[in-house]
Amino acid sequence: MPLVRLEHPADGVARLVLARPEKRNAQNPELLYELDGRLVEAASDAAVRVIVLAADGPDFSAGHDLRAGFYVPGAPVATMGGHLDAGGAEGHYAFECETYLGLSRRWRDLPKPTIAQVQGRTIAGGLMLVWPMDIIVAADDATFADPVTAFGVNGVEYFTHLWELGHRKAKEMLFTGDSISAGDAHRLGMVNKVVAAHDLESATLDLAVRIAQRPAFGLRLAKESVNRSLDAQGQSVALDFALALHNLGHAANLARHGEVAPAAGADVIRAATTSGR
Repeated sequence: MPLVRLEHPADGVARLVLARPEKRNAQNPELLYELDGRLVEAASDAAVRVIVLAADGPDFSAGHDLRAGFYVPGAPVATMGGHLDAGGAEGHYAFECETYLGLSRRWRDLPKPTIAQVQGRTIAGGLMLVWPMDIIVAADDATFADPVTAFGVNGVEYFTHLWELGHRKAKEMLFTGDSISAGDAHRLGMVNKVVAAHDLESATLDLAVRIAQRPAFGLRLAKESVNRSLDAQGQSVALDFALALHNLGHAANLARHGEVAPAAGADVIRAATTSGR
């Protein structure tokens, strides 16, 4: 069964749907690379003007599936793939450059407008699917969290927290691991629209159809202009530096605990999720 479903709900609109609801759309490498392939397919289809990323089930994504392991299921697409077969911290760094930061950067710069359609919980690695999208439409039940300081690292690998939330709220999110509501995310500028959960699909599609009616080249130029402005602010350099620090945390975990993501961190996150935080 496909892990990502491709739909065409309206003229000019492709909708990609994460289809692993029994795992709360937790991301194993197969899902990430299947999503990348679907995005490439939609980007190369001249009939597609706008791409929507949605998800089956009550939650958008529970983040990385830590039980799946760290591997590239095919040829690398975001980097040259050097040292992926190296052991220890070196191999893991190469993996995260390719599969986590590399794919998220690649999706951010996809040359067509993208919209994330988000419901329920988006946790940690789930943000790395949402934040590279151009526009975010959230259901009123949506929450967003990056609790991975519990693993002894700085945050998720696509470290754009500052640009999404502002520096004060970014620090609070990372220091506490607490969730941010859809309403707060909208107030902070991370989310474009908040709608009733039962209106999420129709509201997102209406927006996608409106955008699809505009000239495709104008949309591409507008997107590139904004993205290059982010890079001029230092976002690209900050991402590289944050990933290096992230992997310093992994290396420390390997030395102390013999694994890059100690199981005790997952227990902390599960307890907080269960308590509603």
